Amino acid sequence: MRFLPSRLATPAAGWSRLTTWPSSLRRLDINRRNAVNCCNVLRRTASTTSPAPSASKRLDFQAIDAKWHQQWRREPPPPPETASDDKFYVLPMFPYPSGVLHLGHLRVYTISDVLARFHHMQGHRVLHPMSWDAFGLPAENAAIERGVDPAEWTLRNIDKMKEQLNAMGGRWDWDREFRTCDPAFYKHTQRIFLLLHERGLAYQAESLVNYDPVDRTVLANEQVDANGCSWRSGAKVEKVMLKQWFLKITAFKEALLEDLEELEKDDRWPKRVISMQRNWLGKSSGARVRFPVQVAGGQTGALTTIEAFTTRPDTLFGVRYLALSTTHPLVLSLAKRSSKLQAFLDATPALPPDTKAGFVLPGVQAINPLSTLDSVTLDSVDEVSRPLPVYVAPYVLGDYGEGAVMGVPGHDARDHAFWRENRGQEPIPLVVAPSKTDSKASHLVPGPSDEAFVHRGVLTSLCGKYAGLSSTKGGSQIVADLNAHDDSAELAESWRLRDWLISRQRYWGTPIPIVHCGNCGAVPVPVDELPVELPKLKGDFFRGKGGNPLEDAEDWMRTKCPSCGAPAKRDTDTMDTFVDSSWYFLRFADPHNAQVPFSASSATAFLPVDIYIGGVEHAILHLLYARFISKFLSTTTLWPSGASAETQNRGEPFRKLITQGMVHGKTYTDARTGRFFKPDEVDVTDPAQPRVKATGERPNVSFEKMSKSKYNGVDPGTCIGRYGADATRAHMLFSAPVSEVLEWDEERIVGIHRWFHRVWRVVALVAGRLSASGSKSSEIPAFPPLATLSPQEADLWSAVQTTVTSLNTSLSTTYALNTTVSDLISLTNALASCLAETSTPALTKGPAVSAAVQYHASSALLRMMAPMTPAFAEECWEALHRGTSRTDGTETESAENRAATSSLASTPSTTSSASSSSSSSSPSLSTSPLNSSSSSSLSTQSIFSQPFPTPDSSLAHLAAQRSRRPCAVMVNGKTRFVVELPPPPPTSTSTTSPTPTPAPSTSSTPTPEADATQHLRAWLHAEVLKTADGQKWIGADGEKNAGKTLHGIFVVRERVDGGEGRKDGAVKTVNFVFK
Repeated sequence: MRFLPSRLATPAAGWSRLTTWPSSLRRLDINRRNAVNCCNVLRRTASTTSPAPSASKRLDFQAIDAKWHQQWRREPPPPPETASDDKFYVLPMFPYPSGVLHLGHLRVYTISDVLARFHHMQGHRVLHPMSWDAFGLPAENAAIERGVDPAEWTLRNIDKMKEQLNAMGGRWDWDREFRTCDPAFYKHTQRIFLLLHERGLAYQAESLVNYDPVDRTVLANEQVDANGCSWRSGAKVEKVMLKQWFLKITAFKEALLEDLEELEKDDRWPKRVISMQRNWLGKSSGARVRFPVQVAGGQTGALTTIEAFTTRPDTLFGVRYLALSTTHPLVLSLAKRSSKLQAFLDATPALPPDTKAGFVLPGVQAINPLSTLDSVTLDSVDEVSRPLPVYVAPYVLGDYGEGAVMGVPGHDARDHAFWRENRGQEPIPLVVAPSKTDSKASHLVPGPSDEAFVHRGVLTSLCGKYAGLSSTKGGSQIVADLNAHDDSAELAESWRLRDWLISRQRYWGTPIPIVHCGNCGAVPVPVDELPVELPKLKGDFFRGKGGNPLEDAEDWMRTKCPSCGAPAKRDTDTMDTFVDSSWYFLRFADPHNAQVPFSASSATAFLPVDIYIGGVEHAILHLLYARFISKFLSTTTLWPSGASAETQNRGEPFRKLITQGMVHGKTYTDARTGRFFKPDEVDVTDPAQPRVKATGERPNVSFEKMSKSKYNGVDPGTCIGRYGADATRAHMLFSAPVSEVLEWDEERIVGIHRWFHRVWRVVALVAGRLSASGSKSSEIPAFPPLATLSPQEADLWSAVQTTVTSLNTSLSTTYALNTTVSDLISLTNALASCLAETSTPALTKGPAVSAAVQYHASSALLRMMAPMTPAFAEECWEALHRGTSRTDGTETESAENRAATSSLASTPSTTSSASSSSSSSSPSLSTSPLNSSSSSSLSTQSIFSQPFPTPDSSLAHLAAQRSRRPCAVMVNGKTRFVVELPPPPPTSTSTTSPTPTPAPSTSSTPTPEADATQHLRAWLHAEVLKTADGQKWIGADGEKNAGKTLHGIFVVRERVDGGEGRKDGAVKTVNFVFK
């Protein structure tokens, strides 16, 4: 029979009461039940305790979530009894409170929660906090558009998102929560700014800056994309001159570059991120070359100089033009009197990134400095003495070198393309050749071979006295000669990195704690007057306004100079929000400290972050700034241990970085027009054959980055409400490796649900077996000695140990979290197969897998599932330990009694049977990592109070045990019993001994073969004596041969084929001869 309980109640109600079953059914003889129905159906109550599980019960995952989320809030699970003082700091990148979590949020927070729970179960003192990156333009834009207070808008969104975070089942240290828009937090952001200012690392300067005309604010270089657009608004960025605040990140450029090597070791950081940061720092070795430039007309008619940086001074003889950036000072100066040049500059933002457009500056010519050297030969004088045109070229970066490039079209592909676009078919000299045999003078002309030679090689005859030298030696010699002649060149390094511009002309950010005085200049606000709080402005104050609202807040802006007391004005700029995120992870170590950002002792106790998780899109902005601020703070009294020789951390904030891939949504498009379909326009009754409802045609189906315009966004709250938090989490983990793009296909979650139901059936059957075994509810089902395991039990326990090893590696080393789910599914299948084999055992034979082994395998499975599927694992764990019955076979009626007598711990036994035929004792498992608890009694503790299983020696022992072979033991030629023996040790292996082995030789000079035979006999004698039958038949005090003398031991061994002929194999028969 199969009993079908009623459905669970709503999540708010917890477990509903089931129909009361007739007592006669509840008193069925357990020994006659099928294993599927071996669990009694208990009446459910609305209490927090679960009844014995039913294999046929239909699970309500929302009810399970609600039950355990409430339980954890009421009583957070304590750490395992094996907990240590070792900290482990797991941190996901904190969210901007937009009001809605998307699937990208869910993915990163699921990953971090899995790792935090894993380390919690390992006994670490885990720090897993959450906070809010609460300053930023969206809140202020909402204020401008709708007239709402940015603070109110932000706080409402935080409340919504916090509720969503709790719904996903995360374990967060909410007691450390903060908001960066809280004066209690940004007081310390201002203090860090003042520390930088004291060191000369925060300064104000007039600079040509990137200006976003839509958001009306300044952007750092890192916030402008390759197309010249704002990273947030997407608007084309303009260049304007403003007085701005900078942080001198370039003071730490060498450390930021060198320490990437440490982060690269053992794959601590992804190679992609390391490469991106290395490229952004942009260290290049080469030379600075100064070109004399003649500008015709006006006051600039005199000779001036343009300095260019090059990594290839060996190509200086091949220079054909100079190219200047659109922001070069000479260009900006000439644009004031050239309307054509200004029109070109105005048009450049709309040009593509790979544009070859150029504007030749009329009346401007440069001179190759080589033309003044006496060593220039007749062959090369024509190449270096001709005037060089000067172009404005958008491809030249204003922040690289000096914003000037020497154009060498023969040896640079970009310069070659530019030259052909702007100079047509003019020949291009080649001044470097692959080898000396090719070093004759030559030129490129349009045609099939018109391609720049971009490699290093040997200088050609066009290079005068330097011809025949290698690129390295020739380039160095050219620079040395120019330096000695007129100081027109020098070896140098160039960095792409520029100081960090942090000024923003907006309201919703951290105020810069500086007062501007007519007498004293820029004066820092005293520390005891921090924080400089934002003025309280009503929402209507913002409506329809642009620019910087603080400039209109007269009462707030006007103040007194802290130095002389004269009237002064506050700085009306606010800090880039990346300043907040550059140190927030440090605040978690000491979040309630009102005096300092954090104490040195707390920093030592918790920092650095052990695992940091977030998107690769933050590789340059956030991660580079965080490294800079951390390195700076490690030079202060706040975090002296951060860069101490003892820790060898070098001020790095994150030991391990995990970058998760994006989540792409299923996208439907019209096959002809490419139009995106809304979900309700597509019939997905048959997911494999979607149809457009209006036409019946099949749409194109793809997975693309989620966006509103593509109608492929997914609300994680909807998924959680439909499938449950744990199923959504498991599907998220299972669908793709952490670092790769995840193609979200909600229809496949049904596979996770099938797995959950299979696990539930396993738990129900195992609980029923425990009840059927007659175990008292307070007893721990002892794990049998490994040597006594049946083949099926050995196979199951080997599968458990293999999974344990794999999961520990995945969760602590490789972070291949998708394989953890597949490994657990495989173990579930193995356990289910064993249960199926033992569900209907023969009357004369016991089950192939004992209840104890099934219990311990199930216990390990659930504890390994717990980090990934916390609520479901808790439910199964409780159900597994509610399924025991009293020894009389009747159920325990009282829920209170069930709670008091429920079983929990899992301690494999090491007791060996006296009658065991084992030839060696099992390894001690009394302290096995697979233990659920050190307690010998079963309790109602949370599964998260149990240690996570870790590998032990049992897998190796079982592997050895599988190699045991039966051996017939004879006494005086008659077979008396059979033992199982492992393979003989190497010292007893003989390839030449006869078969059977004769009695011991009396020769006084033993041969190696005879010596090996003696070892074999001694080993066999000892192994057989370990058994009860051996003691009986051949023991000195044995009842069968007492008083007799062992005369000889004769051995028959298998013969097996080996690489060098036939060899001795396992022992088949051993004959003990007594006289």
